[in-house]
Amino acid sequence: MSKNEFVCDCNIIHQEVVDNTLKKMPEQDLFNKIAEFFKILGDTTRTKILFALDTNEMCVCDIANVLNMSKSSISHQLGTLRRSGIVKCRKQGKEVYYMLDDDHIQKVFEIAKEHIEHRK
Repeated sequence: MSKNEFVCDCNIIHQEVVDNTLKKMPEQDLFNKIAEFFKILGDTTRTKILFALDTNEMCVCDIANVLNMSKSSISHQLGTLRRSGIVKCRKQGKEVYYMLDDDHIQKVFEIAKEHIEHRK
């Protein structure tokens, strides 16, 4: 049987490191919100929508056309993204245009994309 080289084989507690980490540990609510954020981003359709919106501000019809999906399906996903603070919209006449909520969302998406592309 081969020994797993990635398993720590010692029983030493590095108390200073543990204490330092515990001191900086946020409240559970923040972890819950971060996990929910990534759960929402963990859907392929929503990820495609984010890619489209990272490129352009778009209306539902345009997004539906790009993704070859119904306007109803896109609207449902955009509603989830909007309620989560990931996208925002503006109305111009009868049209509603969607965009990424802010630079943070754009950076998270682009960093994730770059990370995956560099792992190939």
